[in-house]
Amino acid sequence: MGGTVGMILYFVVIIAVFYFLLIRPQKKRDKQTRDMIDAIKVGDDILTIGGIRGTVARIKDDRFFIETSKQDKTVIEIEKWAIKDVLKYVEDK
Repeated sequence: MGGTVGMILYFVVIIAVFYFLLIRPQKKRDKQTRDMIDAIKVGDDILTIGGIRGTVARIKDDRFFIETSKQDKTVIEIEKWAIKDVLKYVEDK
């Protein structure tokens, strides 16, 4: 009887450790990424998962239209999930 209870308790502890070390931090990172993408507005500088940098020119549903070249006015349409980061530039004064 004691061995069975000990084994069940052992599995509960293992599951709790996996939850707090692996699952919970990943969910927190996913939420931060979702919040960051939802906060993007026209004019923000972004980086895609493919390494393309650009400025958001227009937003339509789950798509972003980013301007990659100011000189040529090149605009690329990307999906919302393809955004890796919002770039924040600090201007030197």
